[in-house]
Amino acid sequence: MQRVLFHYQAGQRLTRRLRALAADGLDVRIVAPEDPDGLARELPETEILWHALAPVTAEVIEAAPRLRLIQKWGVGLNTIDLEAAKARGIQVANMPGTNTRAVVELTLLLMLASLRRLAEVDPALRQGQWAPPLATMEALGELAGRRVGLVGMGAVPQMLAPILTAMAAEPVYWSRAEKPDAPARYLPLAELLATSDIVSLHLPLTEETTGLVDVRAIKSGAILVNTARGGLVDEPALVEALRTGQLGAAGLDVFEAEPIDPENPLLALPNVTVTPHLAWLTGETLERSLEVARQNALNFRTGEPLLFRVI
Repeated sequence: MQRVLFHYQAGQRLTRRLRALAADGLDVRIVAPEDPDGLARELPETEILWHALAPVTAEVIEAAPRLRLIQKWGVGLNTIDLEAAKARGIQVANMPGTNTRAVVELTLLLMLASLRRLAEVDPALRQGQWAPPLATMEALGELAGRRVGLVGMGAVPQMLAPILTAMAAEPVYWSRAEKPDAPARYLPLAELLATSDIVSLHLPLTEETTGLVDVRAIKSGAILVNTARGGLVDEPALVEALRTGQLGAAGLDVFEAEPIDPENPLLALPNVTVTPHLAWLTGETLERSLEVARQNALNFRTGEPLLFRVI
């Protein structure tokens, strides 16, 4: 049996699916990110690590002498110490495409929630306030007719852009290289930021992209949506822009530090809609991800090429 560590939470349904993988010769151990003792207990015997969000540091890798494969459940690799993995000869793979539709749908949800000021009107109504302040009512808006600037043109914006067009919005995009078949019009980054009513981020976090998006360059009163990585923007500058009205609202699924500090000032702003890095997380995503992870574990055992191998 191959020893596999699934380092994430698992409810009853997913736990049953993971246990059933014993039929494939996979002994899957489940350890929640909030259980450091469980992690320390399981790492020495772990051969394959199924990694979601909790960082795979050099220390984690050192504590797992039998580890030979790190399988990212998702796409972003910034939470894995790739150099430490490479030094140990550990293979790394990810799962492009498994969570694309889920991220697209939450991105759209955050756009609409920001336009309708859901983060403000929902709690106010629960506290007995039927009519929002006039300023809030006058700020409510529709997606139709607005320019949506997509920063990046990977799988998510490629699927999202036609949906925006169907909703009568105008998608435009910037990426490091123009893509002839992109379903949106290319603009230089500075022009995109200065002219878009909504700016939506879709880039991996690397040395080149850290702090790439200057919130001060975004059109006054615009909405920022981030379902990619928190480090793409300077968070204190983002807070200030939202406080002063330079930005009208934000929809955020990701943050510079995760889990987010309960005292983070973003959580106190009424014009910010937040979710806890779960844009990728649906039952359908988990099923697709589980199949890729299972297949790669079998491929690793038999020496077949890994799907989506990075290292």
